[in-house]
Amino acid sequence: MVTSANSGTQFSNGQIEPTDRTKIRRLPQRGDYDRATLHAILDEGLVCQVAFVVEGKPIVIPTAYGRIDDRLYIHGSPASRMLKSLQNGIDVCVTVTLLDGLVLARSAFHHSMNYRSVVIFGEAERVNDPADKAAALKAFTNHVVPGRWDDLRPMTEQEVRGTTVLSLPLTEASAKIRTGPPIDDEADYDLPIWAGVLPLGLQPGTVVPDPKLGDGVAVPEAIAHWSRAGLGVKNDRHQSQ
Repeated sequence: MVTSANSGTQFSNGQIEPTDRTKIRRLPQRGDYDRATLHAILDEGLVCQVAFVVEGKPIVIPTAYGRIDDRLYIHGSPASRMLKSLQNGIDVCVTVTLLDGLVLARSAFHHSMNYRSVVIFGEAERVNDPADKAAALKAFTNHVVPGRWDDLRPMTEQEVRGTTVLSLPLTEASAKIRTGPPIDDEADYDLPIWAGVLPLGLQPGTVVPDPKLGDGVAVPEAIAHWSRAGLGVKNDRHQSQ
């Protein structure tokens, strides 16, 4: 069992105990505190929203991220206001959302979306250990394209020094998920109005080679066949307005 003084308790069965900040109160049947579910959503997403307060003003910054076990990593320039602020131990809220479909009902009131989302609360920590920092930078790169790190030239010491890496523990987090068709008022099901789900997903286009690319350099398989594998949540308990 892993505990945190004010971030909830993570049990060996893979469930994260909800806190006052992570407990799903509206439509609680959509809530999910399973660690594997949270990991799967985070691994499929590409961009997170980082929210924090500086000098009494709220700020939300979109940024890329990576995950290793039960920690989320973000990185950037040492001059970044976000990174300079977060490493001072202020509260942060990070969200990731995957939009799976538009739920089109027979009334405007019951329109919805199918989605998978994660909300994380906590305090970020600066990663200073060289080995941990290198592992985080590798995780960032391979999160975007699996195996990409091994195709690249090694980072220089100057590049590593010029990158700030922060980590956020996944000990106070929850997922919220909706799947399935629209849920209309019973009296509306006989109306001659089309209803259903318009699935959405992230699909790559045709790769565009760098104009300065040398002759004979093939597109790596991981890029040619790039995709984001879905979690495939089928549990009916997530189907609700």
